[in-house]
Amino acid sequence: MELIIDNRQDKVNLETDLIEILTKVVEECLVYEGWDEDYEVSLSLVDNHEIQELNRIYRGKDCATDVLSFPMVDDNSPMTEEKILGDIVISVEKAVEQAEEYQHSLKREIAFLTTHSMFHLMGYDHMDEEARRIMDGKEKAVLNKLGIKRE
Repeated sequence: MELIIDNRQDKVNLETDLIEILTKVVEECLVYEGWDEDYEVSLSLVDNHEIQELNRIYRGKDCATDVLSFPMVDDNSPMTEEKILGDIVISVEKAVEQAEEYQHSLKREIAFLTTHSMFHLMGYDHMDEEARRIMDGKEKAVLNKLGIKRE
């Protein structure tokens, strides 16, 4: 598994162990779902301005959001030798706001957003209550397995 992290924001200083935590999150999501671990995932850490622009372009919503997922694998696309699962974009500014709101660490919030996005990349969604319940259970299972809990 290759996790490519691109920190494109300069508003929040991130701790160095965050990369190790996020790598474990991505690996555990793949293991949890029984997927091969030889996928590539791109994770971009951005500010609210950049994610608002991406949200406007790709979702037609002109507002900042916490995370965007861009899956590259679906049932209709031919599989190439390069197994690119997709791209995750996280607003670090929004993650800071949510960590404060939920009263847990920034590391936990970014780990949660990465887990959430990984399940989107693997085809899950939360468009109805049953789908939301399933996805929520998967997120909690992965985070609990890694010992990443709300503090």
